[in-house]
Amino acid sequence: MKEEIKILKDSLLINLKDMVQKQGLYLGNGILKVDKFINHQVTPSLMNEIGKYFGKCFEENGITKILTAESSGIVPAYATANYLNIPMVFARKKKPITMKETYYKTAPSHTKGGIVEIHVSKEMISDEDKILIVDDFLASGKTLKVLSEIVIDSGAELCGITAVIEKNFENGREILENEFKVPVISLLKILSMDDSKIEIADY
Repeated sequence: MKEEIKILKDSLLINLKDMVQKQGLYLGNGILKVDKFINHQVTPSLMNEIGKYFGKCFEENGITKILTAESSGIVPAYATANYLNIPMVFARKKKPITMKETYYKTAPSHTKGGIVEIHVSKEMISDEDKILIVDDFLASGKTLKVLSEIVIDSGAELCGITAVIEKNFENGREILENEFKVPVISLLKILSMDDSKIEIADY
């Protein structure tokens, strides 16, 4: 299984590195624009492979649900849930009238430039669930921290945290690993960014 996961990751990294280098755009203030293939326009074949990779990493953990936040985390989360054949739940950033009791927290958003609400219906996760969190980015870790806290509040078991792209220089991984003591897995790690270069970690 470990060799199969490594082969899948190596193949994914070749594609992701190429896409980030050719289509990614640094917008300043730590923001990387990858909306041509991840979080606005989506490449289905890439997302299916990402979902397969995250799914295989946790295939033996008995995961019952995938949790993410709308909207850019939905596609990789769905792909992972589809591979594992389990439900996906996405946190809402505005509480709809159809949602009664919720787990509610707030988190700062780098891209939205303010504080966003995070709502998960209490009907969707319970203390019987084993939950894997999937998102597009791991940066400061603040949104992923809030999602993890919601899992803990629900009584469910938090089994892991995953992200397609990690910005190493924002140190979110350390916060999540230290507080929640679960595996934190990302595919592509970015070491630094400026107007002239996006430096990607070698594996």
